[in-house]
Amino acid sequence: MNGDAARKTSLPPPRRPVLLLVLGVALAAGMAWAFGWIASESMAGRLVSTADEAVAAWFRVQETPGLTAVMQLVTGLGSMAWVTGITLIAALGLVWKRRWYGLLALGLAVPGGMALNVFLKTLFHRPRPVPELWAQIFSGYGFPSGHTMAATLLYGALAVLACGAINRGRGRMGACVGAGALVGLVGWSRLQLGAHFLSDVIGAVAAGLAWLGLCFAAADILRRCRVRPPLPPSPR
Repeated sequence: MNGDAARKTSLPPPRRPVLLLVLGVALAAGMAWAFGWIASESMAGRLVSTADEAVAAWFRVQETPGLTAVMQLVTGLGSMAWVTGITLIAALGLVWKRRWYGLLALGLAVPGGMALNVFLKTLFHRPRPVPELWAQIFSGYGFPSGHTMAATLLYGALAVLACGAINRGRGRMGACVGAGALVGLVGWSRLQLGAHFLSDVIGAVAAGLAWLGLCFAAADILRRCRVRPPLPPSPR
Protein backbone atom coordinates (compact mmCIF):
# COMPACT_ATOMS: atom_id res chain seq x y z
CA MET A 1 0.00 0.00 0.00
CA ASN A 2 2.81 2.40 0.85
CA GLY A 3 4.45 1.76 -2.51
CA ASP A 4 1.17 2.41 -4.35
CA ALA A 5 0.65 5.64 -2.43
CA ALA A 6 4.17 6.75 -3.25
CA ARG A 7 3.70 6.06 -6.95
CA LYS A 8 0.41 8.03 -6.95
CA THR A 9 2.12 10.92 -5.21
CA SER A 10 4.87 11.05 -7.79
CA LEU A 11 2.55 11.03 -10.78
CA PRO A 12 2.73 14.15 -12.99
CA PRO A 13 -0.13 16.67 -12.70
CA PRO A 14 -3.12 16.22 -15.03
CA ARG A 15 -2.99 17.86 -18.44
CA ARG A 16 -6.26 19.76 -18.14
CA PRO A 17 -4.84 22.65 -16.04
CA VAL A 18 -2.01 23.06 -18.57
CA LEU A 19 -4.55 23.13 -21.41
CA LEU A 20 -6.61 25.74 -19.57
CA LEU A 21 -3.51 27.89 -19.09
CA VAL A 22 -2.69 27.67 -22.80
CA LEU A 23 -6.27 28.56 -23.68
CA GLY A 24 -6.15 31.56 -21.35
CA VAL A 25 -3.00 32.88 -22.97
CA ALA A 26 -4.39 32.23 -26.46
CA LEU A 27 -7.63 34.02 -25.55
CA ALA A 28 -5.71 37.04 -24.29
CA ALA A 29 -3.57 37.18 -27.44
CA GLY A 30 -6.48 36.68 -29.83
CA MET A 31 -8.76 39.21 -28.18
CA ALA A 32 -5.94 41.74 -27.92
CA TRP A 33 -5.42 41.42 -31.68
CA ALA A 34 -9.16 41.78 -32.30
CA PHE A 35 -9.30 44.87 -30.12
CA GLY A 36 -6.35 46.41 -31.95
CA TRP A 37 -7.99 45.80 -35.32
CA ILE A 38 -11.31 47.30 -34.23
CA ALA A 39 -9.54 50.30 -32.73
CA SER A 40 -7.50 50.98 -35.87
CA GLU A 41 -10.54 50.63 -38.14
CA SER A 42 -12.65 52.87 -35.93
CA MET A 43 -10.09 55.64 -35.76
CA ALA A 44 -9.38 55.45 -39.50
CA GLY A 45 -13.08 55.91 -40.32
CA ARG A 46 -13.31 53.00 -42.74
CA LEU A 47 -15.73 50.06 -42.87
CA VAL A 48 -16.32 49.88 -39.11
CA SER A 49 -17.48 53.50 -38.94
CA THR A 50 -19.93 52.92 -41.79
CA ALA A 51 -21.38 49.92 -39.96
CA ASP A 52 -21.52 51.94 -36.73
CA GLU A 53 -23.68 54.62 -38.35
CA ALA A 54 -26.00 52.07 -39.94
CA VAL A 55 -26.51 50.19 -36.66
CA ALA A 56 -27.03 53.43 -34.71
CA ALA A 57 -29.66 54.54 -37.22
CA TRP A 58 -31.50 51.22 -36.83
CA PHE A 59 -31.55 51.54 -33.04
CA ARG A 60 -32.85 55.11 -33.28
CA VAL A 61 -35.85 53.86 -35.24
CA GLN A 62 -36.63 51.33 -32.51
CA GLU A 63 -36.52 53.90 -29.70
CA THR A 64 -39.68 54.28 -27.59
CA PRO A 65 -40.18 55.63 -24.05
CA GLY A 66 -41.05 52.16 -22.73
CA LEU A 67 -38.07 50.47 -24.35
CA THR A 68 -35.77 53.21 -23.09
CA ALA A 69 -37.03 52.67 -19.53
CA VAL A 70 -36.38 48.91 -19.77
CA MET A 71 -32.91 49.44 -21.22
CA GLN A 72 -32.07 51.85 -18.40
CA LEU A 73 -32.73 49.01 -15.97
CA VAL A 74 -30.76 46.48 -18.03
CA THR A 75 -27.77 48.76 -18.41
CA GLY A 76 -27.50 48.88 -14.62
CA LEU A 77 -26.09 45.34 -14.77
CA GLY A 78 -22.87 46.93 -16.00
CA SER A 79 -22.88 50.04 -13.82
CA MET A 80 -19.99 50.84 -11.53
CA ALA A 81 -22.09 50.51 -8.36
CA TRP A 82 -23.52 47.11 -9.32
CA VAL A 83 -20.21 45.69 -10.56
CA THR A 84 -18.38 46.88 -7.45
CA GLY A 85 -21.01 45.39 -5.13
CA ILE A 86 -21.08 41.99 -6.85
CA THR A 87 -17.28 41.91 -6.98
CA LEU A 88 -17.06 42.52 -3.24
CA ILE A 89 -19.61 39.79 -2.51
CA ALA A 90 -17.73 37.36 -4.75
CA ALA A 91 -14.45 38.30 -3.08
CA LEU A 92 -15.90 37.58 0.36
CA GLY A 93 -17.08 34.19 -0.89
CA LEU A 94 -13.61 33.38 -2.20
CA VAL A 95 -12.07 34.37 1.13
CA TRP A 96 -14.53 32.12 2.94
CA LYS A 97 -13.66 29.25 0.60
CA ARG A 98 -9.95 30.09 0.86
CA ARG A 99 -9.59 30.25 -2.90
CA TRP A 100 -6.72 32.71 -2.77
CA TYR A 101 -5.64 32.50 -6.38
CA GLY A 102 -9.21 32.93 -7.52
CA LEU A 103 -9.38 36.02 -5.32
CA LEU A 104 -6.18 37.31 -6.88
CA ALA A 105 -7.52 36.75 -10.40
CA LEU A 106 -10.81 38.47 -9.56
CA GLY A 107 -8.99 41.43 -8.04
CA LEU A 108 -6.75 41.81 -11.06
CA ALA A 109 -9.55 41.28 -13.57
CA VAL A 110 -12.35 43.58 -12.42
CA PRO A 111 -10.75 46.59 -10.69
CA GLY A 112 -7.67 46.36 -12.88
CA GLY A 113 -9.78 46.00 -16.01
CA MET A 114 -11.86 49.04 -15.17
CA ALA A 115 -8.70 51.08 -14.70
CA LEU A 116 -7.58 49.81 -18.10
CA ASN A 117 -10.89 50.95 -19.59
CA VAL A 118 -10.34 54.48 -18.33
CA PHE A 119 -6.85 54.46 -19.82
CA LEU A 120 -8.12 53.20 -23.20
CA LYS A 121 -10.90 55.80 -23.32
CA THR A 122 -8.36 58.54 -22.68
CA LEU A 123 -5.94 57.07 -25.21
CA PHE A 124 -8.44 56.88 -28.09
CA HIS A 125 -10.68 59.82 -27.02
CA ARG A 126 -13.37 58.75 -29.45
CA PRO A 127 -16.63 60.74 -29.22
CA ARG A 128 -19.96 59.07 -28.53
CA PRO A 129 -22.92 59.10 -30.94
CA VAL A 130 -24.46 62.54 -31.64
CA PRO A 131 -26.34 63.32 -28.37
CA GLU A 132 -29.04 65.46 -30.03
CA LEU A 133 -30.44 62.37 -31.76
CA TRP A 134 -31.10 60.42 -28.56
CA ALA A 135 -33.29 60.77 -25.50
CA GLN A 136 -30.29 60.76 -23.15
CA ILE A 137 -27.00 62.62 -23.12
CA PHE A 138 -23.86 60.78 -22.02
CA SER A 139 -20.56 62.37 -21.09
CA GLY A 140 -17.02 61.18 -21.61
CA TYR A 141 -15.43 59.21 -24.40
CA GLY A 142 -17.04 56.19 -26.02
CA PHE A 143 -14.36 53.65 -26.98
CA PRO A 144 -14.39 51.09 -25.48
CA SER A 145 -17.75 50.92 -23.72
CA GLY A 146 -17.23 51.02 -19.96
CA HIS A 147 -20.47 49.26 -19.04
CA THR A 148 -19.90 46.48 -21.55
CA MET A 149 -16.30 45.98 -20.52
CA ALA A 150 -17.28 45.93 -16.84
CA ALA A 151 -19.95 43.30 -17.57
CA THR A 152 -17.44 41.22 -19.57
CA LEU A 153 -14.92 41.36 -16.75
CA LEU A 154 -17.36 40.65 -13.92
CA TYR A 155 -19.55 37.96 -15.44
CA GLY A 156 -16.64 36.43 -17.31
CA ALA A 157 -14.63 36.15 -14.10
CA LEU A 158 -17.59 34.69 -12.23
CA ALA A 159 -18.09 32.14 -15.02
CA VAL A 160 -14.44 31.06 -14.88
CA LEU A 161 -14.57 30.75 -11.09
CA ALA A 162 -17.83 28.81 -11.31
CA CYS A 163 -16.32 26.44 -13.87
CA GLY A 164 -13.52 25.73 -11.41
CA ALA A 165 -16.02 24.79 -8.72
CA ILE A 166 -18.49 22.83 -10.86
CA ASN A 167 -17.69 19.26 -11.84
CA ARG A 168 -20.42 18.67 -14.40
CA GLY A 169 -20.05 19.85 -17.98
CA ARG A 170 -23.64 21.06 -18.18
CA GLY A 171 -23.16 23.28 -15.17
CA ARG A 172 -20.05 24.81 -16.67
CA MET A 173 -21.81 25.36 -19.97
CA GLY A 174 -24.69 27.02 -18.14
CA ALA A 175 -22.32 29.37 -16.33
CA CYS A 176 -20.66 30.39 -19.60
CA VAL A 177 -23.95 30.84 -21.45
CA GLY A 178 -25.40 32.87 -18.58
CA ALA A 179 -22.36 35.14 -18.50
CA GLY A 180 -22.51 35.63 -22.25
CA ALA A 181 -26.20 36.47 -22.10
CA LEU A 182 -25.67 39.11 -19.42
CA VAL A 183 -22.83 40.70 -21.37
CA GLY A 184 -24.96 40.68 -24.50
CA LEU A 185 -27.86 42.36 -22.70
CA VAL A 186 -25.64 45.12 -21.33
CA GLY A 187 -24.08 45.71 -24.73
CA TRP A 188 -27.50 45.81 -26.39
CA SER A 189 -28.73 48.32 -23.82
CA ARG A 190 -25.80 50.63 -24.51
CA LEU A 191 -26.61 50.58 -28.22
CA GLN A 192 -30.33 51.10 -27.66
CA LEU A 193 -29.73 54.04 -25.33
CA GLY A 194 -27.41 55.68 -27.83
CA ALA A 195 -24.48 55.65 -25.44
CA HIS A 196 -22.11 53.85 -27.81
CA PHE A 197 -21.45 52.71 -31.33
CA LEU A 198 -21.36 49.02 -32.21
CA SER A 199 -17.55 49.04 -32.42
CA ASP A 200 -17.41 50.54 -28.91
CA VAL A 201 -19.34 47.54 -27.59
CA ILE A 202 -17.45 44.88 -29.57
CA GLY A 203 -14.13 46.48 -28.70
CA ALA A 204 -15.09 46.45 -25.02
CA VAL A 205 -15.87 42.72 -25.15
CA ALA A 206 -12.58 42.02 -26.91
CA ALA A 207 -10.56 44.11 -24.44
CA GLY A 208 -12.40 42.58 -21.49
CA LEU A 209 -11.79 39.01 -22.65
CA ALA A 210 -8.14 39.77 -23.38
CA TRP A 211 -7.61 41.22 -19.91
CA LEU A 212 -9.60 38.39 -18.33
CA GLY A 213 -7.48 35.72 -20.01
CA LEU A 214 -4.30 37.52 -19.02
CA CYS A 215 -5.32 37.87 -15.35
CA PHE A 216 -6.40 34.26 -14.88
CA ALA A 217 -3.32 33.00 -16.74
CA ALA A 218 -1.08 35.14 -14.52
CA ALA A 219 -2.79 33.87 -11.36
CA ASP A 220 -2.41 30.28 -12.56
CA ILE A 221 1.27 30.75 -13.40
CA LEU A 222 1.87 32.21 -9.95
CA ARG A 223 0.07 29.27 -8.36
CA ARG A 224 2.24 26.82 -10.28
CA CYS A 225 5.41 28.62 -9.25
CA ARG A 226 4.46 28.47 -5.58
CA VAL A 227 3.29 24.86 -5.49
CA ARG A 228 6.11 22.66 -4.27
CA PRO A 229 6.75 19.37 -6.03
CA PRO A 230 5.89 16.25 -4.00
CA LEU A 231 8.62 14.88 -1.79
CA PRO A 232 10.18 11.59 -2.88
CA PRO A 233 9.14 8.56 -0.84
CA SER A 234 11.37 7.83 2.11
CA PRO A 235 13.53 4.71 1.76
CA ARG A 236 12.47 1.72 3.75
